[in-house]
Amino acid sequence: MKIIQIVPGFGGTFYCGNCLRDSALVKSLRHEGHDALTVPMYLPLSLDGETHPDGIPVFYGAVNLYLKQHFRWLRNMPEFMERLLNSGPVLNFAAHKAGSTRAEGLEEMTESMLLGSEGNQWKELEVLVEFLKKEQPDVVHLSNALLLGLAGRIREEIQVPVIFSLQDEDVWVDAMRDEYRERIWELMAEKGKDVDGFIAVSHFYAGVMQQRMKIPAEKLHTVHIGVNPAAYEPSTPASNPLTIGFLSRMNEENGFGLLVDAFIELKKNRSFESVRLSATGGLTGDDKPYIREQVRKLKQANLADQVDIDYDFQQEKLTEFFQNISLLSVPVLKGEAFGLYQLEALASGVPLVQPALGAFPEIIEATGGGVIYHPNTPDALAAKLAEVLETPSQLEKMSLNGIEAVTQHFDCGKLTLQLVGIYEQIIESKR
Repeated sequence: MKIIQIVPGFGGTFYCGNCLRDSALVKSLRHEGHDALTVPMYLPLSLDGETHPDGIPVFYGAVNLYLKQHFRWLRNMPEFMERLLNSGPVLNFAAHKAGSTRAEGLEEMTESMLLGSEGNQWKELEVLVEFLKKEQPDVVHLSNALLLGLAGRIREEIQVPVIFSLQDEDVWVDAMRDEYRERIWELMAEKGKDVDGFIAVSHFYAGVMQQRMKIPAEKLHTVHIGVNPAAYEPSTPASNPLTIGFLSRMNEENGFGLLVDAFIELKKNRSFESVRLSATGGLTGDDKPYIREQVRKLKQANLADQVDIDYDFQQEKLTEFFQNISLLSVPVLKGEAFGLYQLEALASGVPLVQPALGAFPEIIEATGGGVIYHPNTPDALAAKLAEVLETPSQLEKMSLNGIEAVTQHFDCGKLTLQLVGIYEQIIESKR
């Protein structure tokens, strides 16, 4: 089966769970003998080169799109200018700038993208459709529902099933200005009619999006995210010193500041004076003032020398990061649809301490590899961290539970077979 995955790139400047999920899926599909291809949109999937590793260009270049959206006279720019704006150096530069991953201020762009052929990006859509015609896939799978505007045209021209993953679209839409939020949800529900199937990453999020987008039950499926257990080096949780880890883009929404506040509170107890905090996951230009404020708080509390912050996130350093932490906590303020970092930690033998929000309780219950707390406040998190850190036997048990659960239930090879079964079911129903 030939499967094309259309994935928004992020430039490689921070830990992007959705991007890593999509990349792992394509690798797993290939391992199972399928002809799987990743097609990047907006930005490169990494900063390593001008093109995707498969030699595929970036479609819907972010700089090109932004200029056309805001300057009508550029919508018919010469082809050589479009090539320049879509070049690797220009897109890599854009990936480092503020706002490329921020919903506020991009409401008009989001709406225009959802309008598809009727939006300002109709020309880019036709270029993508022509590429897909040449590739002749059996299935086109798009990374998230913010790309729904592409579905109708692809389905009409390529005449194959069009499938969408569902993960954290609500975070983007709900951050928009009030006058856009309801309109965008209505538009997504309307464009969802052009889709053959939706794949939610958790049962929790399937329920959220079924309500928000009015998705018929027969079109909605749940397939958890998976990882390749063999790609990790599990070890016992670090004990000398005990270290709390954070892995995600270091911003307010992901709860980095909340964890810093909880760490400061925890350190008031002399029993934990040797405990350290280690954070990685990268940042964008938007995040720098926020991170400076967190560092200021740590300095004020005389704790800056007990915290390690890796500003330059590199995927290849994650094994070392996991081996040096005792547990992982990413206290996302409003919860999350899944959170790939959870599986990466569990596969490495690192237990989780997560808020009772979003899909976190679902994953903790399914793995036995961590604990949840409520409410999502610094005091509650500090109390739960103290409880776990002072019980080494609990840490060890959760570590073993997590390793086993990933192998048994979250192996991407097994989950890929489940996903391919859904593809085949949809293809057969269309026949």
